[in-house]
Amino acid sequence: MQCEFCLNTEGIAHSDETIQEYDFKKALRFLEHNKSQEINKEIRCNKCAATFQLTPYSISSNCPYCHTPAITDFIKEITPQSLLPFELTQEKAKEKFKLWIGSLWFAPNKLKDFVEGDEKLQGYYLPHWTYDSDTKTHYRGQKGVIYYVMVERTVIVNGRQQRVQQREARINWTPISGHVQRSFDDITIGASKTISHSILNSLTPWYTQNLIPFDERYLSGFEAEEYTIGLDNAFEYAKMKMNKIIEQDIRRDIGGDQQRIDAMQTSYNNTTYKNVLFPIWTAQFKWKEKEYHYAINAQTGKIVGERPYSIVKITFLVIFTLLILGGAFYLEESGVYLQTNTHFS
Repeated sequence: MQCEFCLNTEGIAHSDETIQEYDFKKALRFLEHNKSQEINKEIRCNKCAATFQLTPYSISSNCPYCHTPAITDFIKEITPQSLLPFELTQEKAKEKFKLWIGSLWFAPNKLKDFVEGDEKLQGYYLPHWTYDSDTKTHYRGQKGVIYYVMVERTVIVNGRQQRVQQREARINWTPISGHVQRSFDDITIGASKTISHSILNSLTPWYTQNLIPFDERYLSGFEAEEYTIGLDNAFEYAKMKMNKIIEQDIRRDIGGDQQRIDAMQTSYNNTTYKNVLFPIWTAQFKWKEKEYHYAINAQTGKIVGERPYSIVKITFLVIFTLLILGGAFYLEESGVYLQTNTHFS
């Protein structure tokens, strides 16, 4: 591990300690009777002796005067017991950002040359919750089986009406019910409000098999936070993620050609959690007086963010598409087209 300010390198011994999961229901009962108070944290810099404040949820930052790393105590009831260290350096993150900007469709032509947000790139250890859960879901739905019938239609060929037989698809729906089971492992949900929820939760996947035991020395030189989205609230987001997968399981269980899900009820059992810190590079750039935020997964290099669009390029595409459709319509009018009259045999 190397400090970005003094370039001092310090090795951290590898630990074979097992990363633990914690009981979800026990934690909720504990949190009911243990509420932390948010207080502003005042820190005295060990190097320049300046005094400065951190926000209640911040646990690591740099002195605003001399940039010396500063780490403070946790105040939340649940503290992180593991983390993923930074794999992507700041220089590599800058390169990722430039490639991303250059690859954006319908972006303004001068955007790549103009943006300077990478100069403000900041490394964060942001809190996440991970959840394991065994689920069982009862459902009611309908199975659709496609069959075909022959119908008689009237068509116009070169200005003359003709009667033709055509095959038409129909669906036969049958009520069905059943249950499916699935075990989930490490469903990850961001627990910070520093970055928008949509950006933070789009940085997946996180390779949680590479988690290491928490050591505050990894935080040195980076911003780090405690969770601001609680264990119970984050689990609601986790259930939404799990339900999308469960719906796919139900559709497979229903079978047929098409499926309808009328109702589903899921129980979540043996649920466990981890409070972890994940490494993220984040910054913003300004374009035409508006700020755009982006973040980079510092383990995989995946980048997600907001971006501007070129109205000129989009307008040109719309006009071009309309011209193509207009040409196709003209060709169809001069050839063969179907009337809406339909007669069933």
